[in-house]
Amino acid sequence: MARKQKRSRRRSSNGGGRVDLKQSAYAAVESLSHDSRGVAHINGKAVFIDGALPGEEVLFSYLKRKGSYDEGGVAHVIKAAPERVKAGCAHFGLCGGCSLQHMAAETQIHAKQQVLLDNLKHIGSVEADELLAPMTGPLWGYRRKARLGVKYVLKKEKVLVGFREKHSAFLADIDGCEVLHRSVGKQINALKELVGELSIYMRIPQIEIAVGDDGTAMIFRHLEPFIGSDIDKLRAFAQQHDVLLYLQSKGPDTVHLLWPEAAKESSQHALCYRLPQYDIEYRFGPTNFVQVNAEINSKMIDKVIELLDLQSEDRVMDLFCGLGNFTLPMARRVASIVGIEGDDALVELAKHNAKHNGIENAEFYSADLSQPALLPQAGFVMDGQRFDKVLLDPARAGALEMMAPLAKLAPKLIVYVSCNPATLARDADELVNKHGYRMTKVGVMDMFPHTSHVEAMALFVRDE
Repeated sequence: MARKQKRSRRRSSNGGGRVDLKQSAYAAVESLSHDSRGVAHINGKAVFIDGALPGEEVLFSYLKRKGSYDEGGVAHVIKAAPERVKAGCAHFGLCGGCSLQHMAAETQIHAKQQVLLDNLKHIGSVEADELLAPMTGPLWGYRRKARLGVKYVLKKEKVLVGFREKHSAFLADIDGCEVLHRSVGKQINALKELVGELSIYMRIPQIEIAVGDDGTAMIFRHLEPFIGSDIDKLRAFAQQHDVLLYLQSKGPDTVHLLWPEAAKESSQHALCYRLPQYDIEYRFGPTNFVQVNAEINSKMIDKVIELLDLQSEDRVMDLFCGLGNFTLPMARRVASIVGIEGDDALVELAKHNAKHNGIENAEFYSADLSQPALLPQAGFVMDGQRFDKVLLDPARAGALEMMAPLAKLAPKLIVYVSCNPATLARDADELVNKHGYRMTKVGVMDMFPHTSHVEAMALFVRDE
């Protein structure tokens, strides 16, 4: 039974966000939900509690009450689980950028593995022959892409820069971020000071961040023009902190480089990342999609190439190929490869990167892969083609529409890289239970430590 607590208000330091103790209660936490919230039952009704771990006894505050379940946040831990650790960031519990810093790293991985396996079982009715060892990397300073909110708060008379609070549309008041790349995470206060000195400090809603191997780019979104003294201050900041500084007044096509002047001619591809094991350097711009975690990305590419068992005579297809992240390393190992991507700008960038790296056996096509029937209009006719092996790396929506056309091609091996275990499970159901493939291996990749995001990789083998 719930034990009512006296009315008061405090901020949780246990990962539960901003909480209100006027409706706090006691709970014994039984398990973890798929988004890594603690699950308890109060008078028979399920409660999902941010910041709670299985086996713990906690006081929590109700955040939302719904018909079949309630939501809450930890206010106080009475009995802690062995897996509980001290958060590595002073802002954890308020800032919504992370949700799992209270959980040991190994426990985070185990929880993500369980989410993957549960989805495969309950959504896809599939099971792998082998669970791959989890792919892990740095726990801190790993994030090289982000969009930071900016807001001048009149009541506080200060500028805030960062992520939103948990359970709130307000920006969290932070002075640093431990998961952002150090070139950004250690400069939050400097960014706040800079914005506060500008004439249009109330008209800058966002700073977009992109980090390459050799530099960091910041894009300042502004709703009114900067005056001359603003431009001087922005240039001085960029020079002092050694960053590429871009301005954006409207849509993506208005992004332009302010500093350094010398880089303006190559500003579209001003950043880079390298894969020395394949002798490849990728050029990209600050708005282009790249994988958030550089070390995991490198390991992921290695694993894909291992699982596909690439041979010099192979003809390979890479679906949702982006800027050629997987395509170009695979091209080094095979006879030929075709990459298909729905973003025209990324297709052009993939072609640029192939040329930049002297790769001539890769072709790229721009096509909407949610409508495979339209592929011929993009210049690519799938019927009659032979592909020995296929890689696909779709967005969260998955690639359901491609499953039947893919099965018709009948490649021997398919590797599916996923950022959503639910759509991976759904698509695996199609391949395994309708099209004669076996899922032989599956595993998680910890692309986003301290968050509940689950990235996975699965190998499918065609039954002979």
